[in-house]
Amino acid sequence: MRPIHAARSLPLCALVLALSTTPAVADDAEHSAIIVTASPVIEAAAARVQKTPGGVDLVSADDFDDRLAVSLRDALAFSPGVYTQPRFGQEVRLSIRGSGLSRGYHMRGLTLLQDGIPINAADDNGDFQELDPQVFQHIEVYRGGNALRYGGSTLGGAINAVTPTGRSAPGTEVRIDGGSFDTLRGKIAYGYADDHGDAWAALTADRSDSDRVHGDRKALRFNGNVGLKLNDRMETRFYASVQTIRQKLAGALNQADVLGNPRKGNVVGDQARDIDSIRLQNRTTIDLGQGSVAFGLFYNAKQLFHPIFQVIDQKSEDRGVFASLDLSGDLGGMPVELTLGSQARFGDVQARQFVNIGGRSGAITANVRQKAQTINSYGEVRIAPLPGVWLIGGGLYSHGERRITNHFAPLRSGDADFDAFAPKVGLLYQPSQNVQFYANYSRSVEMPGFGELSQTPTGGAPGFTPVGLQKAWTAEIGTRGRLGIAAWDISLYRADISGEMLQYNVLPGIIPAATFNADRTRHQGLEAGLDLTLTPWASLRQVYQYSDFRFRNDIQFIDNRLPVIPRHFYRAELKLGTERLSVSPVVEWLPQGAWVDYANSKRVGGYALLNLGAQAQVRDGVMLFLDARNLTGKRAIGDISALVRYAPDNPATTPNDSSVAFYPVERRAIYAGVRARF
Repeated sequence: MRPIHAARSLPLCALVLALSTTPAVADDAEHSAIIVTASPVIEAAAARVQKTPGGVDLVSADDFDDRLAVSLRDALAFSPGVYTQPRFGQEVRLSIRGSGLSRGYHMRGLTLLQDGIPINAADDNGDFQELDPQVFQHIEVYRGGNALRYGGSTLGGAINAVTPTGRSAPGTEVRIDGGSFDTLRGKIAYGYADDHGDAWAALTADRSDSDRVHGDRKALRFNGNVGLKLNDRMETRFYASVQTIRQKLAGALNQADVLGNPRKGNVVGDQARDIDSIRLQNRTTIDLGQGSVAFGLFYNAKQLFHPIFQVIDQKSEDRGVFASLDLSGDLGGMPVELTLGSQARFGDVQARQFVNIGGRSGAITANVRQKAQTINSYGEVRIAPLPGVWLIGGGLYSHGERRITNHFAPLRSGDADFDAFAPKVGLLYQPSQNVQFYANYSRSVEMPGFGELSQTPTGGAPGFTPVGLQKAWTAEIGTRGRLGIAAWDISLYRADISGEMLQYNVLPGIIPAATFNADRTRHQGLEAGLDLTLTPWASLRQVYQYSDFRFRNDIQFIDNRLPVIPRHFYRAELKLGTERLSVSPVVEWLPQGAWVDYANSKRVGGYALLNLGAQAQVRDGVMLFLDARNLTGKRAIGDISALVRYAPDNPATTPNDSSVAFYPVERRAIYAGVRARF
């Protein structure tokens, strides 16, 4: 990183000095105080939400405890603006504001964190199989530029999953659930705390034959942390997460199979994604009286065995450090807060490929060494010139390096460096205690990862593809609050994107299409959540998304709409009963399906699904629950892998399509379980 000129750093130093020598205002005393858990408790997370001038959501584990929460789709079903669709098992489409549209596998455009530490690889590409909703205390969703304080600079933002500690979850918890398709899951967790520290640990297991052929899975996971109180102002916490995951890949289908035989799966090549990983991290927090400082380091090691068109065999290590400073005080009679931080990740991947012989490795076809580093440094100032009015300004500087060394084809090696600055300004207005209005304007920057830079041409070894930065300016306005029976969270946004990473057929014989930067695209839409407390025994919660994503004067696709995500999506749950006994019908409605291809030659149909939940408290600390899905047995297309152009067969002979790019919605299933805490 280039050094900052000393003269430019003087105003920032003056502000830090002023904040450190002025008393904290009373309203911020609780916000700035250290919390012994090191992982922020829900109340502290809620305080951060209330001080963010944009779309942020806090999802408590209570929202998904009474369902079979296998993936983030289950956990974030009622988080406004989060679009999730099933593929198979824990493999889902996860997108915010159209992030990662071109990815028909894994995930891009979002930063995933556990306990504030990124689980994304150093090239910022992400995978979510290692996140187990069973062990989360809550999940924080920061949409778009609102992820700045977590070092997030991508279009979609950041999702931070927080595990309990021995102080927030003391005692023993046991859970077992299962049902259709021979699904069985178990969890045992224990938390302990005393004056010197605390500890929490959970062991979870999961297996299922899946609702599709060749989609069976099994997993064993450990998550735990130990916190040590070094003195009245200082605490350090150690985290460990270990996973062994075995997932068969059912794969995509053509439209005829999705609608006629959704149970079908791909058995050719015994495709799978097997993961063994370990994550270790430490966070130390110091109470400064008028703020806090946190710093630490982390290490992630992962082994991936992934038979697909070839066998992908990867061993990777990611390591990193982070530090942040939060100060609050009074400057010239006005409340002011300052956040500074930096996060550095360094990764090394040994990536080999082999001929796939029935799911086993044959002759080696590629041997590539991939090295990456991503460093995000950020700062944000919040000042209140008037009561109830906060002005926010900040920015994030990103530096990235990507190196590919191709041992089989040295001429196909390559490297790229990226530097970008993403500023943000915002306004937060709170006319009353329970109502807020906000607006912000921010830039996002997304660097290509190895999935884009190391693309594989037909019949060749992976090489270096010159893909550049994806950049966007996003404007957002919205409101959140609670009045009477209603609680709401509504955001309108428009992102003008330059260089969105999408697929193009640029050379004959390159199938699937290569990923390159588009010229100009636009993502705009509405993210809305509305909860209504109708009576003491009846409540309704709803989420709605409107998504208008399109090209802008593209030389190949003109002003066509982008595929994969539909314009309208609605989900609602009506809860009838009390905390001791309730039933909850759930409706998921997609009135019009999404486009399949960039050419806009094919659109899939809409659908409506009916689910049902129920829970009963049989005694203090013991709950029974029921989770029934797709009760009408609806057959429909859930997720889509984006195509450049849809390819139907000759309709005169075979009316079906030959584009294998579709994933069915979940089949009818009934699950039940019991959880107990003592």
